[in-house]
Amino acid sequence: MRVLFIGGTGIISTACTQLAAQRGIDLTLGTRGRRTGGLPAGVKTLTLDMDDAAGAAQALAGARFDVVVDWIAFTAAQIERDLTLFRGRTGQYVFISSASAYQKPSGHYLITESTPLANPYWQYSRDKIACEDRLMRAYREEAFPVTIVRPSLTYGDTQIALAVNSWAKSYTAVDRMRRGKKVIVPGDGSSLWVITHNTDFAKGLVGLLGNPQAIGHAFHITSDEVMTWDQFYRIVGAAAGVEPQLVHIPTDLIGACMPDKLGGLKGDKAVSVVFDNSKIKRFVPGYCATVPYAEGVRRTLAWFDADPARREIDTHAGERWDKLIAAYEQGAAAAERLFGE
Repeated sequence: MRVLFIGGTGIISTACTQLAAQRGIDLTLGTRGRRTGGLPAGVKTLTLDMDDAAGAAQALAGARFDVVVDWIAFTAAQIERDLTLFRGRTGQYVFISSASAYQKPSGHYLITESTPLANPYWQYSRDKIACEDRLMRAYREEAFPVTIVRPSLTYGDTQIALAVNSWAKSYTAVDRMRRGKKVIVPGDGSSLWVITHNTDFAKGLVGLLGNPQAIGHAFHITSDEVMTWDQFYRIVGAAAGVEPQLVHIPTDLIGACMPDKLGGLKGDKAVSVVFDNSKIKRFVPGYCATVPYAEGVRRTLAWFDADPARREIDTHAGERWDKLIAAYEQGAAAAERLFGE
């Protein structure tokens, strides 16, 4: 099976690249060539800039793949580009969407693939919905062989996933924990959430590749381990060898002070979500997420602790968090005094 990953070097896609190679898939990564070191044996690369439509068409001239997976399409315009490039040239096109596209606030606690797609809080999610709409129209009108996959929050050996953290420098939250500084949890910390290890996600994604029954369908692929945000933070603290100092701040206040964070919180992580993974288990027999968060985070911390150069700190984010925590605690103290009077 010949497979093209457009992208393939991110947190999620790296695990999928490794598993596809282990299973003997003839895999090519189409990338700009910036991060291709350390690829598994047998994985080929194709220098490809998808933002250069003419250049991409030239690079792909004459090529045909059994499966194309686009990890880096985020807008409907990019989907139009992909439709032009891959019509009649692939047996399956897999679009990586997002579980944040599901209805917010949800009308039911259990999320299935039939949950409506609607997110008024996050433009990123609305763009993914527009991509899905265009692809499903292409499926209905011209039998374009699309499969949609919706990851939720996913991490790996190099990424610490929490509700409020720096994505680019994710050791930042652990550094604060180890220095006894407070870390922010949205709401009261009791919202239910799911965090999935990238190797578990890979088992579902790679299992869908080349599966003709998956054409026209959408799937989310997550762990079945559901916990509160307080539990996730305390597990990270335990892996770091400390008791984290949690401060619970209302999501609306976080959004008012840091508007750039509102979409990712109110439009995703601040609300309870529980995913029903029955569908992926039906289409990929034997799929099961097997990496508990406590185990996965211990691996991640071991990776960071193995090399001080990896423990980069986002000082700007830390300063913003300190400012927000101070404002919240001052406001809470003022309210207590006012009502005490």
